[in-house]
Amino acid sequence: MTILSPTARRASAVSLTLAACFITSPALASASEVPAKNDTGAGLDQYHRQHLGWGSCVTGPADTTGRDLDKAGVQCADVTVPLDYAHPAGRTITVAISRLKATDTRHRIGSILLNNGGPGGPSVQSPPDARKAMKDVGARYDIVGFDPRFVGRSTPLDCRWPVGTSWFSAGSSRAGFDRQVALQKSLAKKCRTHDASLLPYISTRNTARDMDVVRSALGERKISYLGYSYGTYLGTVYTQMFPGRYDRFVLDGAVAPADYGPRLTRGTERASEKALSAWAAWVADRDAEYGLGRTRAQVLTTVDHVLKASAGGPLTVGTGSDTFRIDDTQVPVLLYSSIGDDTDPTRTFLAEQLAVLSRAARGSAPTPLSPEFAATLRYLLRGSAEPSGVQAAILCGDVAAPRDPEVYWRDIERSRAAHPVFGPMTNNIGPCAFWDRPREEPTRVRRDAPVLIVAATGDPRTTYKSSVTLHEQLPGSKLLTLKGANRHALFGRYGNACVDAEVNRYLATGKLPTKNQTCVKRAGEASPSDSTTPRTLSAAMGASISINTAAITGAAAALIIAGGGTAVAVRRHKTRRAA
Repeated sequence: MTILSPTARRASAVSLTLAACFITSPALASASEVPAKNDTGAGLDQYHRQHLGWGSCVTGPADTTGRDLDKAGVQCADVTVPLDYAHPAGRTITVAISRLKATDTRHRIGSILLNNGGPGGPSVQSPPDARKAMKDVGARYDIVGFDPRFVGRSTPLDCRWPVGTSWFSAGSSRAGFDRQVALQKSLAKKCRTHDASLLPYISTRNTARDMDVVRSALGERKISYLGYSYGTYLGTVYTQMFPGRYDRFVLDGAVAPADYGPRLTRGTERASEKALSAWAAWVADRDAEYGLGRTRAQVLTTVDHVLKASAGGPLTVGTGSDTFRIDDTQVPVLLYSSIGDDTDPTRTFLAEQLAVLSRAARGSAPTPLSPEFAATLRYLLRGSAEPSGVQAAILCGDVAAPRDPEVYWRDIERSRAAHPVFGPMTNNIGPCAFWDRPREEPTRVRRDAPVLIVAATGDPRTTYKSSVTLHEQLPGSKLLTLKGANRHALFGRYGNACVDAEVNRYLATGKLPTKNQTCVKRAGEASPSDSTTPRTLSAAMGASISINTAAITGAAAALIIAGGGTAVAVRRHKTRRAA
């Protein structure tokens, strides 16, 4: 899943990853893995050979992101793709892309496509940041961002939810869980009510098909790729569906296909608890500022007190129109959203939130919230003007979820003793329990792929174990490990010189390391982008719900669960035209 900033400043996108349940053995795959006619031909020529009308990225007077992209030399275009690849002569949609062209044209390597995760995270805004992360080698690539189908500036899907996300905890009681069942059922119904005609065609496999149309429309025989969080799953799917059409693939914060799906956060509890404990130690050293405890244990006791108090009755925080009532189904989401990043700005944001909640748990009178925290709660509890439901639609369209609520309740009760903070959240029911079954079987790994997998040992979103599993399923891959970091998404975002150098070496030469590589986190490491990133709501994809920090316009904060969080972007509503 993915996180967004509530301010108008551009932040690096840190997408969350989702874990899906598909792969059992690299040798096993569905028959559909061989590129079929509806993937490579059968009426698709008009899409692959289309002319792209490159121009300004500005979509209207309020589009500050578009103006920033124009200033950076980025151009934008819309790519027309079929809604249903089985019927390419039918209805069409558009996929928004952006391009920062190579400046070292003598040594140009090709185009590199970006995906920030989610699912449901945009990346049209990302080429300038990617160029910076890629250092000298960036000048040798056309850097291409794209908003996947129904995301951002592409043809939108909007379920018109009253909340910003479907990711909540079940809370401490059966009554709380029953309310979640009712909520999740209503969210699924809203998607069917408002955009039922689109739901069957929103899936990672269709997004991979769109990527291949983008590749061809760009005039590239092969495409390179940089994907974070959920973007690593998308990248893996592309290698399986379109062998021979990819060049240099970097999968950062990787998720094994068997860990991806509607219940992708299951299995991340221990990593999340470790990250929360590390945050507690950091906060304890700053007790004079936050008053949450002078030791790690005392801070964790404060967290427990907030949870128990919110279970007894909603905590009232904020004033005026920004007054919110927070209960035990929402507190764990706030915790989970920030522990995927162990840099000081994000730890500070979580400490400030917990200080507010702790005062409310003690019965103190509410005081005005910071603009960032208010925007986070506004999005989480009230939704936003942005289209909603895309992330759930992708997950539900990829992998079927159990339909019986009792399956979830039993899992919640089993996990509660060992994982009281995160177990009721990672095992909670979601809208996919009330969704139609996916049209296609999940993608299985049957082909090797020589990709570079990047992972931190303490990643609480897409766990290190999941990255290792993907590496084992792709024996031609190499694994680049960062030891000692509780962080999701590394390259160009975390500031580890060793990781950045290894990735850029691969992008420059196309040669994977001869063996797996290990880097070590250094004290005080944080990239310039992290140190200036606005405080944001980060949700789970990480097996994960994740909310990513992405470039956004306006005060809306969006939450995407996937390796990162939710990204908000200005959206252009496309007219669906015939190809």
